[in-house]
Amino acid sequence: MNKIGSLGPVVFVVAEGAIRTIDEFKRSSSSRWAQHDIIGQKPKKEFVGPGADSVSFAVHFSAALGLNPRKELDRLTELDRAGKAMPLVIGRKNVGVGLWVISGLSQDWSRLDSIGNVLDAQVTISLEEYVK
Repeated sequence: MNKIGSLGPVVFVVAEGAIRTIDEFKRSSSSRWAQHDIIGQKPKKEFVGPGADSVSFAVHFSAALGLNPRKELDRLTELDRAGKAMPLVIGRKNVGVGLWVISGLSQDWSRLDSIGNVLDAQVTISLEEYVK
């Protein structure tokens, strides 16, 4: 089993009988600046501090790769609705300096069987850095 990383209790893994990997990983960060207007001069900038980072990535679930896509999606929806802050780990290293919360899930059920079972699905997970 090759563990790629995790988001709280959800482990991203490549193993016989279960493949749960991430794709299209994007991280963005910003700084916070205040602007002070000065009469007759250009405005002056003052660094206020770092902004909260955000992350998004896609996860593909396929019944052919040993997973139940509907169960996987339901599990992520439960985590989203619980509003729980969780660590994000990629390659045995934490991403960022703290915890993350799910700020959005976008599901794409790309293939269903004749009785409505989800065979292939992709979810895009959006996270925001959580600061206590």
